[in-house]
Amino acid sequence: MTSLPSISSAELAALLSSRLCHDIISPVFGIQSGLELLDDMPGDKESMDLVRSSLKAAVAKLQFARIAFGAAGSQTASIDLNDAKTVATGYMDHEKANLVWEGEPGYVPKNYAKVVLNVLVMASASISRGGEVNVKIAGIEPFEATISATGQRIRLQQRLVAMLDGTNGEEPMDAQAIQPYYALFLAEEAGLAITYEKTDERVVFTIAPKAATPEA
Repeated sequence: MTSLPSISSAELAALLSSRLCHDIISPVFGIQSGLELLDDMPGDKESMDLVRSSLKAAVAKLQFARIAFGAAGSQTASIDLNDAKTVATGYMDHEKANLVWEGEPGYVPKNYAKVVLNVLVMASASISRGGEVNVKIAGIEPFEATISATGQRIRLQQRLVAMLDGTNGEEPMDAQAIQPYYALFLAEEAGLAITYEKTDERVVFTIAPKAATPEA
């Protein structure tokens, strides 16, 4: 059964901000470096390519963050899963693993889509190199989805495993653990449960209504 440490709203906001800055800073530095090189070598093709690729990565990560972490409309807003797929594809274009997204299209409550995108981040982070992340939307009403990661040496953060297994201790939350925390927090707010099964080369996260899980 999932167990989440208690943190204040201010701590949650601060740690999420740190996490977002961490994700965005690398492509932004890439843009800066490319522009500095262009100052010394105007018209240099490699420098322009660095600026373009870094800008593309920054835009993709910001578009992803807008839905995965941001308000994305009013509290009762629905999100088109095709929009979630689009930002997920852009995000994964700059990650180690390939993305496969399949299943039912349609509109879902925004927190459902946010949970899927945040679990996708967790799945991608579990892959050391290469591999594939597969998102399958199994149903809209009731909502059910699986997100799997396949690759060499699948590893999950210890804090994530503790939170999922209900064995979380009193360690203070940090910027590395805040994204998994946020995924599980969103799921609880949306009445969803996240469960997982893991082997050395594969992890499968299942998202379903709490009433449909043995723990509920």
